[in-house]
Amino acid sequence: MPYLDIYLAQLIDPFRIGLLIALVLTAANTAQTLNRWIPIALGIVFVAVLIPLSIGANSAIDTPTSVLVGLASNATILAVLLGAKALYSRLA
Repeated sequence: MPYLDIYLAQLIDPFRIGLLIALVLTAANTAQTLNRWIPIALGIVFVAVLIPLSIGANSAIDTPTSVLVGLASNATILAVLLGAKALYSRLA
């Protein structure tokens, strides 16, 4: 499966999007105690590793490829979520 197909499939994965929304909310709550970017960086890696090792364990795509493409798709989804959060906080 080409990298672009894996990337596009991961971009529309509802489980991945839900985990990243929860990550943004959690990072906003812990921003005073921890730095805002430490939980976000660790969360991106956690979600990128968790999904291929648990859900996609029997797929035809090898795990390292799925994890590496997952890092890129997580960063893309998270950029959109953080942009939406910044826009919401600016308008509210």
